[in-house]
Amino acid sequence: MRPLQSVTSARSRWPAVLAIPVAVSLALLAPATASASVSLVRVSHDIYTDTQAQHDTEVEPGIYAAGSTIVSAFQVGRVYGGGASNIGWATSRNGGATWSHGYLPGITANGGGPFGQASDASVAYDAKHKVWLITSIALSTTSVYVLASRSTDGGRTWAKPVTVSTGSNDKDWVVCDDHTASPHYGTCYAEYDIPGNGDTLEMRTSINGGANWSPARAPAGGSHGLGGQPVVLPNGDVVVPYLAFASGVPSIRSFRSTNGGASWSATMPVANVHHAAAAGSLRESALPSAAVDAAGTVYVAWADCRFRPGCPGNDIVIAKSTSETTWAAPFRVPIGTTASTADDFVPGLAVDPTTSGASARVGLTYYYYPKASCSA
Repeated sequence: MRPLQSVTSARSRWPAVLAIPVAVSLALLAPATASASVSLVRVSHDIYTDTQAQHDTEVEPGIYAAGSTIVSAFQVGRVYGGGASNIGWATSRNGGATWSHGYLPGITANGGGPFGQASDASVAYDAKHKVWLITSIALSTTSVYVLASRSTDGGRTWAKPVTVSTGSNDKDWVVCDDHTASPHYGTCYAEYDIPGNGDTLEMRTSINGGANWSPARAPAGGSHGLGGQPVVLPNGDVVVPYLAFASGVPSIRSFRSTNGGASWSATMPVANVHHAAAAGSLRESALPSAAVDAAGTVYVAWADCRFRPGCPGNDIVIAKSTSETTWAAPFRVPIGTTASTADDFVPGLAVDPTTSGASARVGLTYYYYPKASCSA
């Protein structure tokens, strides 16, 4: 959450522990049926007591799987104004049956680091260098850094972070090229935006397991938006869908690199966004979630109300690439009917990377209100 990852959070009090469903599935192209019972395993809990945060809370999980190893990272101790007391991690080396967990060192004061809060955890695995990566943003009173924490022992222990980007940054994401036939096998790609510069997007690369990162590079012609999620195609090209603010009209756009991140193309349209803001005080938007299949088709999901007359609430919609530069029109995931009173939002999308085309196995998670008009 490619891994299922949550990319926004609600400004409210959250459960005291992080629990991961052992088995959850949703058929995308068939009507939803009654929910099956699932077992929940507690994989972490908030141990902190600092007064800045809302305890006990663990929110915004990111997760990635490679073989039987699963690594998740998340905020621990949510701070209402932004960030958290620290970033926690949880690792399973047997497909989710059992878990170990801990808290990243060297970021916030709770982990012996210099920053006040941490946020936006994203997880990747570099198969060539056998390194797990957790990127996050670290907040001080004057700056917001992008950091990369590294594990070289299968996600069991984590070193103090290296700096990816200084300054004031937001909404980081990380992915690595694990395609052995790719000319850029072992290259990792970090994305983030710069709020103080009109939310321009930047990319950095690492060719040594996240130990060092390249200078920042931006899409040709610039970009303005949030929530870019790079995905690596089997041929080694990288496509980055994101929520764009061009001309004041929200849309999903993308850009790409065909040379291992040495340069990035101009942005191109995926689809305009029609979005109904969630009721109450929930903090959410049409940030995309992206994944790629074995044939190189990119899937992008977001919350959109285009199929609901009057835009009373959102469906989850998905657009698929028809080439690296063109996209088919978005289709609606049939969770309910277009007359539904529910509101679906904050999707996390994954595609089985060994499948493609009509046989592609696609998984989706999302939040929802049973009634779009409900209050906090």
